[in-house]
Amino acid sequence: MTLRILIVEDEIIIARFIEQQLKTNFSCTTQIALSAKEAQVAMENFQPHLLLCDIHLEEELTGITLVTELRQQYYFEVIYITSYQSRPIIEKASATNPANYLIKPIDEAQLYAGIQLVLPKIQNQPQSGKKPEAPDALLNETELRILQLIREQKTTKEIAADLHLSPYTIKNHRHKICRKLELKDENNALLRWALENNYPAGN
Repeated sequence: MTLRILIVEDEIIIARFIEQQLKTNFSCTTQIALSAKEAQVAMENFQPHLLLCDIHLEEELTGITLVTELRQQYYFEVIYITSYQSRPIIEKASATNPANYLIKPIDEAQLYAGIQLVLPKIQNQPQSGKKPEAPDALLNETELRILQLIREQKTTKEIAADLHLSPYTIKNHRHKICRKLELKDENNALLRWALENNYPAGN
């Protein structure tokens, strides 16, 4: 599998160093985006599996805000690149469910380890590109309620009790939801999807 990796970094020297290391150590194709606007265009055309995204971009839109917006439209994993180590920044970044963090200054060993740890997750579920329609348009009322309860981290038995249905029926609904959302039918796939997409909003 050839990874598509988008490097979102406004310092071109750092971006070129990262790109060189990636091409040396991994089977991948890369693009560099020097701004949030370039990143938004690249997401549409390049459809990366992985973003390496600087938290501090020299513009109003931070890397965290950019990732939050892109999560609503695209499938991808993200590794943040940052010189920030303050708890509030890390907590805010964590809300976007990143795969990893790399602290500047980045060296070859750190970059290699950071990517290597994320590879199994991407290879097991190599989704990229645009997401399907919003679940409200794809799922029926029961399926939407089940997805909400999954977001609340309830088990199949607990969901069955809440909805007065059998666990077998809930399992069938989960399979159908995965199929409609184009997800692999595996453990925690729906919970991971709900958390990454902040669905339902406000939870």
